[in-house]
Amino acid sequence: MDLDPRPLYARATDQVAALMARVKPEALGDPTPCDGFDVRGLLAHLVGGVRAAAELGRTGADVTLEAAEDVPDDGWLQAYDEARALFGEVWADDAKLDAPVSVPWGELPGRAYLSSGCVLEAVGHAWDLSAALGHPLPLDQELAEYALEWARRVLPAERRGAPVPFGPVRPAPEGADAYVRLAAWLGREV
Repeated sequence: MDLDPRPLYARATDQVAALMARVKPEALGDPTPCDGFDVRGLLAHLVGGVRAAAELGRTGADVTLEAAEDVPDDGWLQAYDEARALFGEVWADDAKLDAPVSVPWGELPGRAYLSSGCVLEAVGHAWDLSAALGHPLPLDQELAEYALEWARRVLPAERRGAPVPFGPVRPAPEGADAYVRLAAWLGREV
């Protein structure tokens, strides 16, 4: 898996942005399948995650993901797009793909972080947001297959619970699409 994950991340965040564009203010307090997050909390986590990934790309050192609490209810998509633009600028240098970065789960090359941290995060939470909104758009199954492959590698079933913020792997229905299988692997009730 030595490919450049940046185009996949762009597709994943485009998908999240398309879902964000469908969030109505009255839905911000609605629950999501991701424990501990209502829609507003999930949006804050997504914006904060892209900001943290940009900062990590800038410094190479571990940064704390902090939920974005500075965004007005009608500004989530704009804040996400601004964070994505900054991420794109910071990670544009191809040399960053092979440069080591330090994250809570260890030191790894930038490309592995982008795949296991960024793409996986955006794709997994795209399903959460989509489910909270009633699945208004078709989701990119190829992205989910890619994210599921990484999830199985970096989040094995036996490595759950504190400090890993994922519940036990759940069963996915027979014939489930890649997103449902990913959500179940990440511990979501599907």
